[in-house]
Amino acid sequence: MGVDLSDLIPATPRRLEDFANRAIAIDAFNTLYQFLSIIRQPDGTPLMDRQGRVTSHLSGIIYRTTNLLAVGIRPIFVFDGEPPRLKGRTIEARVAVKVKAEREWEDAKMKGDLPRARTKAMQTSRLTREMVAQSTRLLGLLGVPCVQAPSEGEAQASHMAREGDAWATASQDYDSFLFGSPILVRNLALSGRRKLPRKDVYVDVQPEQAELAATLAKLALSREQLIDLGILVGTDFNEGIKGIGPKKALALIAKHGTLAAALAATGGEIENADAIRDLFLHPPVTDDFVVEWSDPDGEGVKRMLVDEHDFTEERIETALAKVLEARKRADQRNLDQWF
Repeated sequence: MGVDLSDLIPATPRRLEDFANRAIAIDAFNTLYQFLSIIRQPDGTPLMDRQGRVTSHLSGIIYRTTNLLAVGIRPIFVFDGEPPRLKGRTIEARVAVKVKAEREWEDAKMKGDLPRARTKAMQTSRLTREMVAQSTRLLGLLGVPCVQAPSEGEAQASHMAREGDAWATASQDYDSFLFGSPILVRNLALSGRRKLPRKDVYVDVQPEQAELAATLAKLALSREQLIDLGILVGTDFNEGIKGIGPKKALALIAKHGTLAAALAATGGEIENADAIRDLFLHPPVTDDFVVEWSDPDGEGVKRMLVDEHDFTEERIETALAKVLEARKRADQRNLDQWF
């Protein structure tokens, strides 16, 4: 789930339209897991086609991405590669959570407790290689570039933002700041009500923008110290120190200056702390990619979603029409500039 620093990060509310003409590198796995978790039936069953194949991720991609394209945003989906060795324990823990949630989901369905069933089902999401392949295929048909990261997608997206290949990263996590992204966009979707993960609670959400420089200035920290703070709280690569949340971690780093000094003061211990810090500072990334956008292949999209996965043709045509209409308006504005 990444490091949670929401209590510390200054963020500015935005509208999707504020990001028009911006290239934004999206953490693809983070986004696809959102779709798999949230886009479900009342009893928690994911959307499926007639052959029983899960289509929640495809539904999320077609409607979310066409909304982004319709307002002029230029998305780049960045996919995870080989997970770092340091992430092994986290992956094992996540698998255990899914197995337990699957048992509890079935129990809730048998008892007719639909709210509990849906909440438990949201914890069971699994992103398969087939789903990833389907996602990259659909994005290609939509004319949206995909980048394959050598390791962590969020690290690659942050590298692209630092190098100017993207204006910002988009993720629900704050790991992008630890990886050095200058700008982070959260809630990159239409404003509205959203269900909280694993809770039967809905909240109003809207896009928001946070900047690394402003965050470091507010907290009076260097990026290295922000990484140390994150390690104290807990990241995908380590468990944090029990009883230490973001605010307490900030106080410890502000007082003691470094993770080592903070741990010495609290008597805590974090295995592989130096390696974790180095992973945030020097993650495996690549510059071997091409970022190009093109017009959607409407017929190709319909063949994939309607013919192969039983989506409603009218809804797909409506989603595609928004993009084509936006392209026409943009072309007309460009033409008007000549007169």
